Formats: sequence, structure tokens, C-alpha cells
Amino acid sequence: MPSTRTPRGTVLVATPSADVYGSDLQLRETVRALLAAGWRVRVAAGSDGPLLAMLREDGAEAIALGFPALRRAYASPVGLLRLARDLAGAAPRATQALRTARPDVVLVNTLTLPWWTALARAHRVPVVCHVHEAEQSDPRPLRVALARPLALATTVVANSEATVSELADVNPRLGEQVRLVHNGVRGPDTAPAPPPWGARRLLVVGRLSARKAPHVALDVLERLIAQGRDVELELCGSALTDQTAYEAELRERASRPLLAGRVHFSGHVAPIWPALGRAHVLLAPSRGESLGNAVIEAQLAGRPVVATAVQGHLESVVDGESGLLAPVDDAETMAAQVGRILDDPALTARLVDGGRNRATTMFSPQRYAEEMQDVVASAARR
Repeated sequence: MPSTRTPRGTVLVATPSADVYGSDLQLRETVRALLAAGWRVRVAAGSDGPLLAMLREDGAEAIALGFPALRRAYASPVGLLRLARDLAGAAPRATQALRTARPDVVLVNTLTLPWWTALARAHRVPVVCHVHEAEQSDPRPLRVALARPLALATTVVANSEATVSELADVNPRLGEQVRLVHNGVRGPDTAPAPPPWGARRLLVVGRLSARKAPHVALDVLERLIAQGRDVELELCGSALTDQTAYEAELRERASRPLLAGRVHFSGHVAPIWPALGRAHVLLAPSRGESLGNAVIEAQLAGRPVVATAVQGHLESVVDGESGLLAPVDDAETMAAQVGRILDDPALTARLVDGGRNRATTMFSPQRYAEEMQDVVASAARR
């Protein structure tokens, strides 16, 4: 519901897109927290999408302003020229939005919008940059270049210990500018029901991209079928334009005789709870995560998790207590871990209880709201 409190000031939020994936939904939690604290919130998104209607419903002013974000598609000489062109076209709109809003604080969502940080500082406005990325798999020079503009920020919010560690590695001068605020993740409105009888369904939630590695989930499915198990796989997510060939490869592979009829492409699903309700196990095969909200959502929904032992997953999954872990790109181990869950109801019950306890303890929306309110209020005073 929109806040009825007298505004204490204005926060202008810049976000690269208006999708409803992990960092987008976390932004919604941030906006709700600021509105509840009495801030007027204006959101400018790089593109249109379903998030904007949600934010307006919450009480924020939200528009699709049209500006670029750093993407791999720009990582070429031609791409850099296109980025320069796109920035030149967007700069007047961004400047006008800043001057119209006259914000007390600018909040930049993700480190893919360094120009918004620079623009706000050029207008002497405090900046909070919320970093959701900890991509250690990228070349170090690229990671250093991405983190360097963060020095302009008043405060840098890191969503996990993994992100804090990555920032300390690539830009150690940030020091006390960095503040750890674990995500706040809401659970389902109603208590989750037991999974349905019949074929055991594995679920992967996330972009269809090589980094998220749903192809490894197909490898896992093949191994489980070869063991004689009645299993199927649901993929909840869509592909960005630079990953359409990857998606086509997934679909072609899923159509082959061994997997035909066992792989379901659901596209982007929001809210995710119905898909989790259909699932027996959540697979998180990503090659890199700063945190991984899908794992936490599965824990809140009472579903056991098998995840890769990467950065952020290690904060939500304690192996054998709140989920099971497997090495990156190791479909054999991941399949074995799924088999343990399917064969051992007592283990499943322990993982479900441990996962729910860890999720509710570490990733409380109320704790997140209070911490983000404090971050923004402190930045406004500087």
C-alpha cells in the first residue's frame, strides 16, 4: 500500500531493467522499505517491464526512461561504439530526470550503471550503489574496471559476503564505504503443501544462459533417467538477446528421444511459488552467484536444494544441513545428490527444516528493510 507518511525527502532510483528476477525483486523490497520510512521514491528504469507496475502499486513513481546498462553485447569495438551512441542519446533524459526529481539521494541498482553514479556526483547528490554481482569468473581487468566507478559512491551496499570479498579484491580502496546487507526474501503467503505424487520434478529458476548453466541440469536429468528413475525437469527463465543461440541448443537437446517430453520450458514465472509447489528438488547449477535468491525461495517453500558450491550459495546452503552441494559443472555429483534426496525421506526432512530455518534467520525482509532505511538515511546526511 502507498505510504501515508509525510515525505522526509526524495530518493531517485536508477535500475537497468524492469524485469522481475532476483535483483529486480530485491529492488522492490528496497522501495517498499523507503516508502514505509516516509521517503518519496522515483524509479527510472532502463527499459519497460512488469516491475514498474508493481512499484507503482506500492506507491512509487516509476517510469521507463530508456538508458543502457553494461552488457556483454557491448564487449567489442562495434559494441563500444553502440554503447557510446546509446549513452549520448540517454544522457539528456537522465539529466532532466535528476534535475526534475531534485533527490536527496540517488540509489543505483547494480554496478552496471556507472554513468548514473557519475551523474549524481556531478550534481553533488549522495549516491548509494547496491551491488548484486560477484563474478569471479570474469577476467580480472574487467572486474577491476567495473568496480572502479564505485569509488564515487557515498555508500556501496553488498548483498553477500561473497560480494564484499570480491569488492575488497578488485577495489580495496573502497574500505568502509562498503556495507553488507543480506537480501530480504519473502516467503509464500500460505504454508507450502507437499510435492505431488508421480514423476519427480527437478526445478531450475534463472536466466537461460551459460553462466546459470541449465545445460548441466539436462546432464543431471539424463543420468537420473539412466538409473531408471521417473524424473522430469522444469526450467523457469528466459534468455537475453545475446543468449538466444544457447536457448536454442537447450531446446534442441531437450527434444532428443531420451529427454523428449521430460523437459518443460516455462519461461519467466512470477510469482515462483506455483512452480516450487510442483517441484520435488530445486537445482541451482550456476557457475557463479553473489547470493542466489532462487535457493532461498526454495528453502522458504519447503523444497530441498542441490546447489553448486559457489560464492553466494555457500551463504544459504550449509552442506548436509540446509541443502546439498556439488562442484561446478559436475553433473555426476549433482545427480548423486539428487538421488540421495529422492531415496531418503529422513534426509529430505532435515534439509527442508534446516533450509527454512536458515532462510528465515538470515534473509528476513524486516531486517533488510531496517538496514536499507538506515543506509539511505545515513547517505542523505553526508
